[in-house]
Amino acid sequence: MAWRDFITVDPNVCHGKACIKGTRIMVSVILDNLAAGVPVDEILQSYPSLSTE
Repeated sequence: MAWRDFITVDPNVCHGKACIKGTRIMVSVILDNLAAGVPVDEILQSYPSLSTE
């Protein structure tokens, strides 16, 4: 699957920022967490609507 299958941009959702499709979780939040060294398991706990997919 391509990244476009998982990420969406809608001017009416999250101020037009890239979000995980079907959620209001901004991609930048996930990337910031990963850059800060937050383990994937902890991110998934914080955002139960996400999966490792």
